[in-house]
Amino acid sequence: MSAGINTYKTDLREIFFTLFEQFGFGQVAGQAPYDAWGSDEAKAVLTETYRFAREVLGPLNSVGDREGCRVENGSVLTPTGFKDAWKKLYEQGFKTVSVSPEHGGQGAPMMLQVTVEELLSGANTAFNMYPGLSFGAAEVIAECGTKDQQHLFVERMLNGTWGGTMCLTEPHAGSDVGAAKSTARRNGDGTYNIKGTKIFISGGDHDMAENVIHLVLARIDGASPGTKGLSLFIVPKLRINKDGSSGQANDVTVGSIEHKMGINGSATCVLNFGENDGCLGELVGTVEHVGMSQMFKMMNGARIAVGIQGVALAAAAYFNALDYAKDRKQGSHFTKWKDPTAPRAAIIEHPDVRRMLLDIKSHVEGIRALVIKLAMHTDKARQLAGKDDEAATYHKGQVELLTPLVKSYGSDQAFRLCAQAIQVYGGAGYIQDYPVEQYTRDSKIFSIYEGTNHIQAMDLVGRKLGQAGGSHFQQFMGDVGAFIESYREHPVYGDAVKTLASAQEALMSSAMTVFGWSQDGAKFPLIPLSANRFLTMMSEVAVGWLLLDAALIAEKAKADLSADHPDRAFYEGKKFSALFYARNVLPGVEQAARLIAIEDTSPMDITDGMFASV
Repeated sequence: MSAGINTYKTDLREIFFTLFEQFGFGQVAGQAPYDAWGSDEAKAVLTETYRFAREVLGPLNSVGDREGCRVENGSVLTPTGFKDAWKKLYEQGFKTVSVSPEHGGQGAPMMLQVTVEELLSGANTAFNMYPGLSFGAAEVIAECGTKDQQHLFVERMLNGTWGGTMCLTEPHAGSDVGAAKSTARRNGDGTYNIKGTKIFISGGDHDMAENVIHLVLARIDGASPGTKGLSLFIVPKLRINKDGSSGQANDVTVGSIEHKMGINGSATCVLNFGENDGCLGELVGTVEHVGMSQMFKMMNGARIAVGIQGVALAAAAYFNALDYAKDRKQGSHFTKWKDPTAPRAAIIEHPDVRRMLLDIKSHVEGIRALVIKLAMHTDKARQLAGKDDEAATYHKGQVELLTPLVKSYGSDQAFRLCAQAIQVYGGAGYIQDYPVEQYTRDSKIFSIYEGTNHIQAMDLVGRKLGQAGGSHFQQFMGDVGAFIESYREHPVYGDAVKTLASAQEALMSSAMTVFGWSQDGAKFPLIPLSANRFLTMMSEVAVGWLLLDAALIAEKAKADLSADHPDRAFYEGKKFSALFYARNVLPGVEQAARLIAIEDTSPMDITDGMFASV
């Protein structure tokens, strides 16, 4: 594979099924505030996005990986083709599909935006991070900024005139954000002098936009220690003139860019603010010391975006591996493996290759369903606000509960599934002639940034399970339980539904165990020791449920189709995704519950000196 060749592909039919048949996009669209949207419009957008992803972004994926970014004269230069792709991306409006018309957007449901993002990220994850960060930063200003700030910054950041970043991490303060040392000194004109160093800043600088607007967490002189003393500031790379144009440099410099394992087309920067005491920022909004709560509005969106990145790359890896398996001949058919004269078979005929492909297929379909389900709850919460507040609260609660699952399970599985795609290729997958080795390197960061997956797990067990008196979790379990009661005797899926029931019971048992630990100070260390396992269990219950739900929808849909109808094989495929997951993944939930009940404290009991004798 030479640089500049597109290798991205996915299955729009599968995306259409999940969006329209499983989660009822048409029932959300067409009603306020999504009056202008319907299924036909959404399909047209996705078809055009897929064309753009394959023709424009896909060919730049390997280019960005091999060229990377570089710093010249203190500024970051992006890989060949990125600047032109940025311009085309915004000209065609892909990043503003769900943005409010108030800010120049198209006002579509979030369900559509997340599927658009999957296509863009699957084609070129590194490139799509730049506009993704701009989108997130603009949303924070739109929600938390003053009217003047909204007018000045939001639309310019959403239409690609200006880029945007989020600046939290410092050399001594990674996940421990409260230890940040960046400072802000009040000026008489309402501005602040910003000073400090931020590291690992994705898209921290680039040459695609006229300006880059940084959202910077810093501590105002005299503020209290920890996260409660942090404020959030708008800090442009170039100062803004009174007419809204970009002016002189604002003493924001690129110290260096990281040389990474993957996403090489994305500039991960060390940024220095105020080295010459000339960096000016303004407070987001009018209230000091609320920076963390403001930043979390961006962080939650970013965490969902990471889950989308995960399913996007896993899907891209799957379709590449599937094509290779159909084409590559190696060995004889397994029924003739002792016959040296037997014709060579395509490797998709080999049982273990089929197992690996179905493993990837089922996980991709299930995680995509989880992402779109979360987006559906977001849309319905917005739609019902002020009309049915009880229902809106339910939907908001499900968004809160599912966000750590989407981020963590989506990212953990992405790396595993991309690596499994390499295994399908064999030795060919390990070399750069094929894209799956890049997908694997690119996907490893997903479990680390935007809050490591352990942070997500602790958020789930430490905060989300008990949120609203535990009602969000109880409602989730009630939804799963209602599905089980409806289908446990189904002639095709009854056994799989009963397996889901056993997994749900195991999950509930573990939830009660974790709650018990929270009431016992001596057992509190068991919570962080088991949080990751619990999050995975809950994710597997959710995905298992959604795959079975999809299979039952497909079962009804295929009933009236002829044997040779092109959709029949598609619907049959939903059956095997659900059954494979139910038989091979869901039983592990019960085993995980047994492991939690053991209350193993050996990681805490071993002393530092016992880890090694050197």
